[in-house]
Amino acid sequence: MRLASKVALITGGTSGIGRATALLFAREGAKVALTGRDAARGQQVAAEIGKADGEAIFIRADVSSAKECRQTVNKTLETYGSLDILFNNAGVFYAHTILECTEEEWDATIDIGLKGTYLMSKFSLPTMIAQGSGIIINNASGWGLVGGDAAVAYCAAKGGVVVMTKALAIDHGRQGIRVNCICPGDVDTPMLPDDARRRGMTWEAYLSGAANRPLGRVGLPEEIAKAALFLATDDSSFMTGAALVVDGGGIAD
Repeated sequence: MRLASKVALITGGTSGIGRATALLFAREGAKVALTGRDAARGQQVAAEIGKADGEAIFIRADVSSAKECRQTVNKTLETYGSLDILFNNAGVFYAHTILECTEEEWDATIDIGLKGTYLMSKFSLPTMIAQGSGIIINNASGWGLVGGDAAVAYCAAKGGVVVMTKALAIDHGRQGIRVNCICPGDVDTPMLPDDARRRGMTWEAYLSGAANRPLGRVGLPEEIAKAALFLATDDSSFMTGAALVVDGGGIAD
């Protein structure tokens, strides 16, 4: 119960890494508020936590909207009375070079992945500052550190998240707030088969490429959730402004 009495707000919590993190945080004792645009899936995750004797609410929200981000934070505070952990996890991916990337795809990727991180942090920080403590975890990507092929908007958004993490850590460290980001590699989430399809690859061919990285496989959402848990607890008490790479050795190879 490493998160007993803590309140965690998780964006993009309806599937993949967000869902796995919501379930893990709840098992560790946190009261969880999770957001997403799919109400049915969000309610299902909240119900799953409830059946396991945890506490969770789902708040439908588009993180690219300042109004909805503010309402999400306010609803979390109204329900649980505090906010200790923010996990900015929401994001979208389009497998396109800059020549193929439409303006609409660019805007959606930046608005959800980068602007959403900005907005949720902006509205969560006043409560954390007043408390004198708080933890923000941003979900970036290995491609936010080194770049990748046919993912120009995604790389731009995730690169921005990495450096914004460092800026937030510098600005708010003396207020008792730690800010770190996770940089996953390929993880077996609904986003991965969609990427394979967009690249014109079969799922089997896509997975075979994982054999080229040192650990020889893609990651699991639960493995990224465990990294988020590490950053959410005192196990990482002397870490802030860090980009924690969890990618099976992909960018080291």
